[in-house]
This record gives sequence, structure tokens and C-alpha cells, in this order.
Amino acid sequence: MSIVKFLSSKTFLKQVALAILALIVISFLMLRWLSYTTNHGDFETVPNLKGKSIGVAQIELDENNLVMQIQDSANFNPKYPKYAVIDQDPPAGEKVKENRKIYLTLNPSGYRKIQVPDLTERTYRQAKPMLEALGFTIGNISYVDYLGKDEVVRLRFQGENIKAGDLLPKTSKLDLVLGNGNRPSSN
Repeated sequence: MSIVKFLSSKTFLKQVALAILALIVISFLMLRWLSYTTNHGDFETVPNLKGKSIGVAQIELDENNLVMQIQDSANFNPKYPKYAVIDQDPPAGEKVKENRKIYLTLNPSGYRKIQVPDLTERTYRQAKPMLEALGFTIGNISYVDYLGKDEVVRLRFQGENIKAGDLLPKTSKLDLVLGNGNRPSSN
């Protein structure tokens, strides 16, 4: 039998028709199964969790069949209470599938600690921008007898002397003791 006769025979055409019909039935069944197992068309709305405590956020997520995933805490934000949600992903109001993870960023308990730089023999003009760039604020400035005029003699925090390498919370107010350009008296 030649190939042309075989391709135009009733037996071959029946087999092709059955194969196409089987493909359509299998595709239809797969689509129905996927629709059923993936809850196609069923969505949950992400609640607004910003500013809420972890406990309240957990309750709201449980009510909406969503899962809480806490990410690393961000920089401290004084506008929110300690351990409150300051960011979430996906954002509030978005439609997501059931049991979707909602990533929460929490407000830490306070500002992170920053290492005090070594400012010995630096002028006030050099020290001020360095401290401000690290997040510290400049408090009181006082002068003592020291030969280097406007050079940093020591730093103080809440009345206590501090040294380079000490860890202080960001936004701490540091008092500077500067030299007045006079030779120290030798009494």
C-alpha cells in the first residue's frame, strides 16, 4: 500500500479524528481540574495593616485567609509605635489568592545604634557634617583651654564623656567640647 492511499484511507482518518477528539476531551478536563484546584476567580482582599500591631495584623490576615511573613525591621520611624507595621507587600486593597504570604516590615523598638567616629584633632567645621551625616545632632558647644582653636577636645552625651567607637542611637544629641585657642594653664 502506498503512503498516499494510506493517508486517504478511512482507517487513518478515523484514527486522526479520534486523536483530535481525545486531545479536546483531555484539554477540557485539565482546564476544569486546574480551575477547581487553583480556586480560579476566588480572591481575598489585602487589608490595610499599616500602623497596626503584630497581633492585630495576624488576626486580620487570619480572617482573610492570608499568611503573615515578617521581614527585617526597617529604620525606626517615630510616627509609628514600636513593633507596628510600617510597610506591607502586596499593598492594601489588592486582590490575591487564599493563603498568599503578605510581607510585613515592622518598626523596630528604637533607632539603630551608630558608632561614634574619631573626631580628635578635627575642627568643628569638619566634625559637624560628619556627625550629621551619620544621623547625630549637635547639642551644646562649650570651650576649654586648648591650643587648637575650634578643635574637638571631647564629645559628651547626656553629660557623660564618650569616646570613638561607642555605640549611640541614631539622632542622639551630642555636646561638643572645643578648644578656645588658649594655652592650658599649668596650675
